[in-house]
Amino acid sequence: MNAKSPPNRCRIVLISPAGETADSFSAKLSAAIAGGDIASVILPANGMDEATYQAFAERIVPIAQAAGIAAIIAEDTRIAGRVKADGIHIDGGKAALAEAVASFQAKMAVGAGGAKTRDDALELGEERPDYLFFGRFGYDNRPEAHQRNLSLGSWWAEMIEIPVIVMAGSDLASVETVAATGADFVALSSAVFGEGIDARAAVQRANAILDETAPSFEPAK
Repeated sequence: MNAKSPPNRCRIVLISPAGETADSFSAKLSAAIAGGDIASVILPANGMDEATYQAFAERIVPIAQAAGIAAIIAEDTRIAGRVKADGIHIDGGKAALAEAVASFQAKMAVGAGGAKTRDDALELGEERPDYLFFGRFGYDNRPEAHQRNLSLGSWWAEMIEIPVIVMAGSDLASVETVAATGADFVALSSAVFGEGIDARAAVQRANAILDETAPSFEPAK
């Protein structure tokens, strides 16, 4: 499904959590992939040094790409190039985003995060990233999605054409709330990869919730 017929509604973006090795996360990601549609996976460094992060990405990126899932490296443009990632995620503000867009957008997607206000978001949007992300990696530790992210995501989805990703909470039920904002993508991390969670079953359930509750997108004109 990932490569051939993506659903015409909010889709799942996975984020690798802190504390994972290449071995542990490759197994969890493979299980998640078996659960159904996933649009992309974002791989933050999560405190890894450069060599460890590159080795991690070298292991994970091909797994995602083989399933038709876009693999996105956070911040490190050199590693993104070395592992032939599909995209780079920039949290470092407008200047860093502008540099990444100018240098890399012809070769890979360039997404942006770090906006905490509408003004922040509009400034980043001026650089025309491929998506804007509302949320913070590793902060999905409550069952529900953060209200500020929901509010920003709803405003952005209504006003701006650039696709938006909104971070969900640690409870899979929160994907319904995110989808109701009109967001293009819902980001999941602890709800899928948390301790004791069956990643395959979690993705399967998240897709079932989205199939049942997410609004359908209007066809592009």
